[in-house]
Amino acid sequence: FQGIFVLGLPYALLRSGYSGLFLIILAAALCCYTGKILIACLYEENEEGQLVRVRDTYEDIANACCKKLSPRLGGVFVNVTQVMELIMTCVLYLVVSGNLLSHSFPYVPVTEKTWSVIAFVTLLPCVFIKTLKIVSKLSQLCSLVHLVIILVVMTYCLTQIHRWSWAKFRRSVEFEDFLVSVGVIIFSYTSQIFLPTLEGNMKNPREFSCMLNWTHFFACILKTTFALTAFLTWGEETKEVITDNLPSFLQTLVNLCLLTKALLSYPLPFFAATEIVCACISGGNHSNYSSPLFALGVRGSFLLITLLMAIFIPHFALLMGLTGSVTGAAMTFLLPSLFHLNLKWNKLSFSEKCADMVIFMLGFLCSIAGIVCSIKGLLEVFG
Repeated sequence: FQGIFVLGLPYALLRSGYSGLFLIILAAALCCYTGKILIACLYEENEEGQLVRVRDTYEDIANACCKKLSPRLGGVFVNVTQVMELIMTCVLYLVVSGNLLSHSFPYVPVTEKTWSVIAFVTLLPCVFIKTLKIVSKLSQLCSLVHLVIILVVMTYCLTQIHRWSWAKFRRSVEFEDFLVSVGVIIFSYTSQIFLPTLEGNMKNPREFSCMLNWTHFFACILKTTFALTAFLTWGEETKEVITDNLPSFLQTLVNLCLLTKALLSYPLPFFAATEIVCACISGGNHSNYSSPLFALGVRGSFLLITLLMAIFIPHFALLMGLTGSVTGAAMTFLLPSLFHLNLKWNKLSFSEKCADMVIFMLGFLCSIAGIVCSIKGLLEVFG
């Protein structure tokens, strides 16, 4: 919840004004709810009326909903959407790495795209990652670095409290700017991909709902506090990656910490995406799946794809908004509400059905509008 994409939230407030604060809170509440109904789809009542876990993954839920059309249609759609989101996350890490390096060493005559290529070279060992054990160790280091970064940015902002003014918030907001902000905020909360696995590995799965309430509550508080203090400090000068606003004596230090975090974060979505693709291509044939050349080919191809996309779309906030609008809205709002209605229709109350339908419609409208506005923004940037 508190990943590197939190750095785009102050920029989202710049573009959405006061409504951005409301969006951060609303997104937390809706994501918490859709997380719960997604997990509810893993369970069915047995003959004794007890809930039994009959499904294990997001893919299993999708297949159960689409079994009348095709036994595997839903799973294929979910896997494609998951891979898109994970790959776009990897691309964002490369884009932000190039951005951070260019701002850390402004006197070096190297373009931001070239810095992204240099960062990419350090990630080449990812093709040899075979287990989640290595990824988990990298993620632990990543969390520690993140805490340092947030503390430094927040501390500096608090020293500038004399500059704060609520007048910095826009009173009128362009509709297109608002929709791009929606995508950025949604993307900063996306976690539904991992929830079925997380719930299945809990010592006491009954505490899942309580855990989800508290994590979303604290995530909302932290995101709102960070975005608000940073935006009040810089106002209209707020940049896409908030660390670019820091004074030079802090910027280099924080940017290098962020670069470390981005590079340490890359292996997790990369590993998850390649695992999904390898499993789909092999079709359950473990001999193919375990073939070193096959695995290296898939991982190498994915590395190259993320590099090419980072070079051709080097705009952090717009890319984040597009990803949030396309895959974030689908995995977080559209699919959980649709699956819940499909699998639990006869057991839902009228208010629950209405809630699911409203969330589906909101997700659909925001997704379509966000896609159009993000693409339009990218086209304008490219002239």
